[in-house]
Amino acid sequence: MASMFRSEEMSLTQLILQVEAGYCCIAELGELGLVQFRDLNANMNNFQRRFVNEVRRCESMERILRFLESEMVNDNITIKIPEKPPQTPLPRELIDLETVLEKLEGELQEVNGNQQTLKQNFLELTELKHLLKKTQDFFEAEANLPDDFFTEDTNSLLELRTIPSAAAAGKLGFTAGVISRERMATFERLLWRVCRGNIYMKYTELDTVLEDPVTKEEVKKNVFIIFYQGDQLKQKIKKICEGFKATVYPCPESAPERKEMAADVNTRIEDLNTVITQTESHRQRVLLEAAQRLWNWVIKVKKMKAVYHVLNLCNIDVTQQCVIAEIWCPVEDKERIKRALHRGMERSGSTIAPILTNIASKLEPPTFNRTNKFTSGFQNIVDAYGVGNYREMNPTPYTIITFPFLFAVMFGDCGHGSVMLGFALWMVLNEKNLLAAKTDNEIWNTFFGGRYLILLMGIFSIYTGFIYNDCFSKSFDIFGSSWRIRPMFLNKTWNNDMVHAGLQLQLDPAVPGVFSGNPYPFGIDPIWNIAKNKLTFLNSYKMKMSVILGITQMVFGVILGLFNHVNFKRHINIVLQFIPEMIFILCLFGYLVFMIIFKWCKYDVNTSQKAPSILIHFINMFLFNYNDPSNAPLYEHQKEVQTFLVIFALIAVPWMLLIKPFILRANHLKAQRLLHSSSSPGDHLELADAEHAQPNHKAVEQGHGDHGGEHGEHGEGRLIWRYIVHQAIHTIEYC
Repeated sequence: MASMFRSEEMSLTQLILQVEAGYCCIAELGELGLVQFRDLNANMNNFQRRFVNEVRRCESMERILRFLESEMVNDNITIKIPEKPPQTPLPRELIDLETVLEKLEGELQEVNGNQQTLKQNFLELTELKHLLKKTQDFFEAEANLPDDFFTEDTNSLLELRTIPSAAAAGKLGFTAGVISRERMATFERLLWRVCRGNIYMKYTELDTVLEDPVTKEEVKKNVFIIFYQGDQLKQKIKKICEGFKATVYPCPESAPERKEMAADVNTRIEDLNTVITQTESHRQRVLLEAAQRLWNWVIKVKKMKAVYHVLNLCNIDVTQQCVIAEIWCPVEDKERIKRALHRGMERSGSTIAPILTNIASKLEPPTFNRTNKFTSGFQNIVDAYGVGNYREMNPTPYTIITFPFLFAVMFGDCGHGSVMLGFALWMVLNEKNLLAAKTDNEIWNTFFGGRYLILLMGIFSIYTGFIYNDCFSKSFDIFGSSWRIRPMFLNKTWNNDMVHAGLQLQLDPAVPGVFSGNPYPFGIDPIWNIAKNKLTFLNSYKMKMSVILGITQMVFGVILGLFNHVNFKRHINIVLQFIPEMIFILCLFGYLVFMIIFKWCKYDVNTSQKAPSILIHFINMFLFNYNDPSNAPLYEHQKEVQTFLVIFALIAVPWMLLIKPFILRANHLKAQRLLHSSSSPGDHLELADAEHAQPNHKAVEQGHGDHGGEHGEHGEGRLIWRYIVHQAIHTIEYC
């Protein structure tokens, strides 16, 4: 139970494994997830480590798996996700898995290459088919032109009337091809300018939308035919077509030859369609078969890569027979770790049991907070603000209540809270199915990971919604209002003329019978929903409640720090940090809470008109202004009390800022003198006791433990100023 409120006690342990059992034992520890390995090869770069080749092979397999996954996603193939993740494969399975993936990649790349080539041929044949048809339509249309079409302007342009016969006689040549539709206007303009109008071009749009075999995007193209005279113009047209990436196809001059070519093209297109269908079917079979095992392969490769990465953190002894590792592990889980190592030894077939030896060290252990599916969401919120030091108080158990409740104080609507509660309950009740349907949607994963947080936020929002009497911004009148209108008429304060005139009327609780004297049984009286000053009243109420709750939480956080100081025996922090912090916050903000509650208790309906403003009092408290006639004092001797509190709070600032760094400096100089004069083990023990006075300052401990390594590099003064700056930052942030 203590581990819930404080991080786990950790132990630094040396682990000695037989080389043959090292892989399996580390794999079992990885499945357990309770061990952190230290890097014993920090002086070596990644390329000098023992298992770098295995890591590279795993990365190569990850690349292949990403390629397979992208192909499946593009083809909308569902990847099967197993209910239970596979076990870490043995090292000998690495070769088999690598062979299977490389073979699958090669086969798929070959199929993709063949399919792309076939689709490119299909595209070209389709373009040629439409080109022949459009060309034939053009020649037939030109042969049937009326006589009045030819004027002086058109008759001089390449003798248009005799185009078919002239082309047949060799006087005119023509070039036919296909070009992208968006380039057509520029293509036409450039041809006209380069050839100086000595060409005749006809183009039309392709009715069929084609598919690019590389990008698989739809492309729209135009068919064109250009008539010219002479080889010089032919070469210019050819270069312009190449520049605009227009595809030029051979087109026979005679109609029978064009019809014969069109029939041949249709036959080839039918054959290509058959081959493409068979190729696509084979590709689908390959991908579907791989999709059944892809997720297992991904998990296996990731686990193998993680194991080899950890092995690179370990040392191999000079005999090449043992793997030596240093691990941080929770003390309570030592037996579980031993059982996992035993399973790894049996799986590897080794007969030598792993050896675990505790190591005494001054290194600060890592912080490990044990969580479950309920507390993990709250722990993530706490860790987002910063992970605590080793064995410090863990605020997560308290955050489980305070975070959703403070959210509800702000949210406060039982209608919207019910919607949140329903959504959270749906996620909680169906969490097994939702966990099985894994997704990469970051927003959904965030909501699902915080499902218990949303559940509590919904519950508390319903509660505060009833407190505020607010449901979808509407009020409930369950118990009946405590306010009555009739006494205002009986008292002759109101009359019918005032009501008909639409004047702003205000209920006076001082009039007998207007207010029953009994507050609404639960929450805000519903009559406030129709009041003109609704927002003024509710905002004031919510603001004061928020101030009280917020300051209470801040004081509670400071008190949690006291438990840390007591646990680590940091007596200097109790006197020079905790006490001035409490003085500062209680003298100022604690006094503000006192004024709020005191005002609520002192003033009633008869004296409420004379109630002073707390905000003005709080501002005047810092200005030492007590001569404001418009704001009467709350109580007797208020001036003396507030002056004392402000002065005491101001004294706490230098108390917190200046004294602690000087005491740390004195302890540091004392430790240095002991270090230089020590010549026996007893002196070293005395030095250790002196260092223990400030164990929360890691830099001092490390500097002393390294026997001047820190001081030799940066100097004594720089180390001392580091603590002065640290304390200044802490004081500024707190105050």
